[in-house]
Amino acid sequence: MDRRPILLALVGAVLAAAATAPAAMSATPTLQAKSSRFGKVLFDGRGSVLYAFTRDRVGGRSTCYGDCAAAWPPYLLKGGRSLGAGLKQTLLGTTRRRDGKLQVTYAGRPLYYYRGDTKPGDILCQDVAEYGGSWLVVARSGKPVR
Repeated sequence: MDRRPILLALVGAVLAAAATAPAAMSATPTLQAKSSRFGKVLFDGRGSVLYAFTRDRVGGRSTCYGDCAAAWPPYLLKGGRSLGAGLKQTLLGTTRRRDGKLQVTYAGRPLYYYRGDTKPGDILCQDVAEYGGSWLVVARSGKPVR
């Protein structure tokens, strides 16, 4: 029996896996700082800006539920977490929401999206007052930008 076709197929599979390994290892970070008109601020791995809510206490749980969370969806942890250049691992964390899901925090602040930001890079609700507090983009230091 000629085993060369099987051997060639096996070598091809190994080479294909090796070619994709570097791409998997350099996956987009969970959280990254990107330039914006507000300076370097936090974005998720898909390029969506993240906001902090001034009504949330630093190190506390989210106060945004119901209609608030429909307009300002929490940035939930899905899978692993990693940081882009210039961000500190010690500032990355989570807080548990009432439904048991983990919301990503940075410098103790729960992070959110704004539902109106539909394209990567959109920042349409900086310094907007809604639901009893202000919504602010977050600098790479972890402080809200005013």
